[in-house]
Amino acid sequence: MRPKDLRRRSVNKRISVLVLFISLSSPLVFCDAAVLDSYIKRFTASDSAEQMEILISARDDITMNERMGQLYEYAMLFVLDNYARMEDTGQFKSIISTSLSGLIRTGRKESLDILWDLFLEYPDDQAAMDIVIAVGILGKGDKTVAENINKYLMEVNSAFRSGESVNYSKLSACIAAIMELGDTSSYTALFGSISAGYPDVIFSEAYGALELIHGNLYHFFTGIIEDNPAEEKYAAFRAAVNSESFSLAERGRLAELALQQALLDDGGNADMTAMRYAAVLSLTGFRWTRAVDSAIAHYYRTQEEFQNDGDVKERFIEAIACLGAVGNSQAALVLGLQLGLINARAERTGSFDAEITLAIVQALGLIGDNGAFDNLMAVRNLPYPENIKAAAREALDRLKW
Repeated sequence: MRPKDLRRRSVNKRISVLVLFISLSSPLVFCDAAVLDSYIKRFTASDSAEQMEILISARDDITMNERMGQLYEYAMLFVLDNYARMEDTGQFKSIISTSLSGLIRTGRKESLDILWDLFLEYPDDQAAMDIVIAVGILGKGDKTVAENINKYLMEVNSAFRSGESVNYSKLSACIAAIMELGDTSSYTALFGSISAGYPDVIFSEAYGALELIHGNLYHFFTGIIEDNPAEEKYAAFRAAVNSESFSLAERGRLAELALQQALLDDGGNADMTAMRYAAVLSLTGFRWTRAVDSAIAHYYRTQEEFQNDGDVKERFIEAIACLGAVGNSQAALVLGLQLGLINARAERTGSFDAEITLAIVQALGLIGDNGAFDNLMAVRNLPYPENIKAAAREALDRLKW
């Protein structure tokens, strides 16, 4: 996959510039320039086997001094200019491998443009993977390099979402290169990989890269949950809420924000509904008391859903449990009133839902507000099973006076 707006510059121009630089170097100042020129001429006139020998020979030649990086760069430029004419590009594998190692060892950042062009064009997956990782290593601190890889990754993500097949090997290598770069500008591209629907291994690699890049990842995720489309809000919440990169307080705030955002939807969006339910489970686990107002709003929303569709009963029970975990006297009032209605119905008709009744009694016990005393006491004298009566006794013992 190659982004349409990323095109390599003229190879011939690169070669002419390199040769001109060598020819203008004063031998009095750069006594090794003539040696480099000799190696380049021999390399150009040789076949691939001899070219490898030349690279090895030059590496061991002390007269090359600081020029080895330039020779490795020229070797990569030679591959870029000539691979398309070859029936078998495999003959360049050793040259690419050796030159990449040499460029990294010598820190030859001047080769980055050539390497990027070669990554986009060279028709060998393993070589492309090695090249882009080298770009990540050499390009640290270079915003242009980060921008190029980010653009490439975002276009691959877009292609995948539209149903096109993508090269997972190159995709994975780009993520590895982004980890090497460690630039926060890559957050958006990596999140695109997280939310694109790739196989789990790509998801894990992309999220791992997000966590390793030093920056305000919490701020990044809150921005997505607040501002992005519904499916991206939900993807951001799922990725962030269980991350060990965030403190319990940060995860609580993220879950609270996700619930607030989900409640803005009228229930017509499946991603927002799913995020609402997921956020409630997280808030319950965190016992995030700051979210009590949103938890009450969710309780009433889910109660209405349950009344219209009995299949969401489990979600209603989860909403009750959330009130118990995060609740205060206001939540206790909501649940106490509901228990009062259940008690009245049970006394009048003997009809009640055992699971919902038990959930409410247990939630009131967790909150411990003494305003629930009368309704809990009434449970003992009504035709409830023993497990509900036992839960009511336990709840009464936990009331705070």
